[in-house]
Amino acid sequence: MKVIACLGNPGKKYRRNRHNIGFIIAGLLSEIYNITLSENKFSSVMGRGRIGVTDTLILLPQTYMNNSGTAVQKAMDFYKTGPGDLIVIHDEIELPFGEFRKKFGGGHKGQNGLRSIIQHTGTSDFHRLRFGVGRPENPHMSVADHVLSDFTSGELEKVTELLPGVKDLLESMISGS
Repeated sequence: MKVIACLGNPGKKYRRNRHNIGFIIAGLLSEIYNITLSENKFSSVMGRGRIGVTDTLILLPQTYMNNSGTAVQKAMDFYKTGPGDLIVIHDEIELPFGEFRKKFGGGHKGQNGLRSIIQHTGTSDFHRLRFGVGRPENPHMSVADHVLSDFTSGELEKVTELLPGVKDLLESMISGS
């Protein structure tokens, strides 16, 4: 089983935030793979299904970004999965908006959801799908304000356009190729 932890903050207020790209991608992936995200378990909204031939859990922690690790660890313990079976989808300020890349291991670079997952799992050796949200264009805007600002309608449209590439990358991560 692969656990795909899609990071974000719960609630309508945060729905379109850059920090919620994990939740946004989860919603799009759930449609593609016909995985219903409706079960409330592990302090998360989740759904189980298959991506390719692999049994997969899509997990949206409802603990707020800074405590994502508690929900992720609960799910991993229940399904007896290790860090090698974990894929975390999160926002990345070091990548320009619209770029996405896979990564294995490494630090949290100040991303509090990753920091929490590293603390709770005791390792940084897990897979990540990093989605670029860029740095603030306004030099007076803090990074926190930037990631908690909403995507524009045009940016959300671009995320949808990038989905085939995100899907291909995710499938390669799941299959190990």
